[in-house]
Amino acid sequence: MDEVKVVVAHSERATLRVGDVFLKVDADQAHIDVEVEAMVLAPVPTPEVLWRKPPVLAIAALPGTALGRLGEPSTASPAAWAAAGAAIRELHEAPLPPWPGRRRRNPEELAAELDGECELLVTNGILPADLVTRNRQVAEAAIRPWTPVFAHGDLQIEHVFVDGDEVTGIIDWSEAGRGDALFDLATFTLGHQEHLGDVIAGYGADVDLDVIHAWWSLRSLLGVRWLVEHGFDAFAPGCEVDVLRSRM
Repeated sequence: MDEVKVVVAHSERATLRVGDVFLKVDADQAHIDVEVEAMVLAPVPTPEVLWRKPPVLAIAALPGTALGRLGEPSTASPAAWAAAGAAIRELHEAPLPPWPGRRRRNPEELAAELDGECELLVTNGILPADLVTRNRQVAEAAIRPWTPVFAHGDLQIEHVFVDGDEVTGIIDWSEAGRGDALFDLATFTLGHQEHLGDVIAGYGADVDLDVIHAWWSLRSLLGVRWLVEHGFDAFAPGCEVDVLRSRM
């Protein structure tokens, strides 16, 4: 019998791997519905859906390996990073999906959420005030109107698989919807800023680097407390807190 491996698990959802099959368990059926529909519509390689039995979704493993991991150096070639950038551009140029996306917030709502989170980070002693204040200033550039694209919504490098210099697929589509293209690019390069140039070269379009940097700060500020409360180490080398420190 194949070993059961826990890929990720927290109070909202869990993903298990058994051989060449991933089992995703989510109490919110809407997440699974979005994931399946997004994989149907996305113009990039995605995993094969094997079966669904709520609250479980079974998908086939992709060939190749993840492009990298947050907190670890990536051994992938510049060409592989550029190929990922080209795949992201292809997604962003696709017709918009019919649903809005969970992360679609207007600038005022996003600013209010960020201010509240920054206050909690300092009040609860999670991060020092000067680190939070500086990154709140940097994050301001991301709080602006934007034109929606077909966005992945959680485009961590662990979610992009490559074989050599070729993208073999993108996984974890439950946050997909109409989103900010630069949020996807910033999420993808978070903690791997040395590869941003390769990604943009493959993406093949003008990108506002100040907004990318701002999203690095904003995403990290919004994520640190959740990660700590759910048993993840945002303070590990190369992870979210290091990203915030690099802005000082």
